[in-house]
Amino acid sequence: MKLVVQVKLLPTPVQAPALEATLHACNEAASWVAEVAFEHGKFKNFALRKHTYEQVKDRWRLGAQAAQHVIKKTCDAYTTLKASLKAGNLGRPGSKRYRRATEKPLAFRPQGAQPYDDRMLSWQIADRTVSIWTTGGRMKQVAFTASPEQLATLALYRRGESDLLQRDGMWFLLATCEVPEAGLNTDPVDFLGIDLGIVNIATTSDGQIMAGRELNRGRLRERGLRAKLQKKNTPSAKRRLKKRRRKEARRARDINHKIAKHVVAEAERTGRGIALEDLGGIRERVRLRKPQRATLHSWAFAQLGNFIAYKARKAGVPVVYVDPAYTSRTCAECGHTDKANRVSQAWFACRSCGFVDHADRNGSRNIRARAWELWRRGAQSTAPAPREPSGEAGRKRHVTTSDARCASPGLQPRCS
Repeated sequence: MKLVVQVKLLPTPVQAPALEATLHACNEAASWVAEVAFEHGKFKNFALRKHTYEQVKDRWRLGAQAAQHVIKKTCDAYTTLKASLKAGNLGRPGSKRYRRATEKPLAFRPQGAQPYDDRMLSWQIADRTVSIWTTGGRMKQVAFTASPEQLATLALYRRGESDLLQRDGMWFLLATCEVPEAGLNTDPVDFLGIDLGIVNIATTSDGQIMAGRELNRGRLRERGLRAKLQKKNTPSAKRRLKKRRRKEARRARDINHKIAKHVVAEAERTGRGIALEDLGGIRERVRLRKPQRATLHSWAFAQLGNFIAYKARKAGVPVVYVDPAYTSRTCAECGHTDKANRVSQAWFACRSCGFVDHADRNGSRNIRARAWELWRRGAQSTAPAPREPSGEAGRKRHVTTSDARCASPGLQPRCS
């Protein structure tokens, strides 16, 4: 399977401006190529290359490989846009969002990611340096930092392109690795049900609650501080907002990785599969009062599901998705379904047999039972590949899979 090792570059004060100039030149060229593609209606790589290749090389002084990657990146962006429009992610035809996406050519951010192949980038893993092409010539001995695990993964499994990007003043390389998968366990002894929720992020059918009220108190504090800074709207408040803008996302990603890692390790250790709810489209189906919307939409449940899926796929643990309907109202002991069974957010009490349990644990047991029934009926039980993000920005969106934060890079699923 494809994973991406994210390493942090440590350029010197002399090297950093050269990298920045290279990114700016490549993305400026890509924006121009996007305008040509929009004007001529040419969105395929070879057709667009006839109109833009020579001009990109001469005008922005890009090498042959860099020019080809700029054109290919533009074509990929239009392909992603077309898929998003077809899926309805940008609204209905004729809507304001739809017109905004289709009535003008794409534009690339100056710090957007730029692909590099082995002709433009070489790794000296033992020395923890890279030699990288820039618009000012080949730049050697650019240092990077990585953990021993990441260095071993790079040395053994690195294949294909790497992406250079700048984020919050830091430089990163995203290297594609072909990591072998473990053989799928086709004879699990049982399933480990996972109930996802707002108060308790994940509850297993074994009764373990992960990331509960303490996490939510921290999220509430962060949200309150963000609201105060936005209301203040002074230059210093804007600087603090910019500095903290990704803090909550990094924390959620870190916790999601830890939950996924624990769930997959427990399932692998006990020879079980993993049962998850199919929550696709839940944001469109659920109707909540305004104070509850921020709570529902502030946690990346899809990200957590993707993390569990690809980690399970790597470990050979089967994953089954079940219909979540009425799992919170059905008794895990007798099967009686009644809205009144859910006494409160935390407790479940069956009106038929009198069974009492934690509500999330009861729901996770129902998920486990449904997955086991599907398995016995011959359901396809494989851990799917990570879902590809939608939108042009999603093409270069990567999610760290190690427990380290952004400043300490980790492994991530390849999304492009």
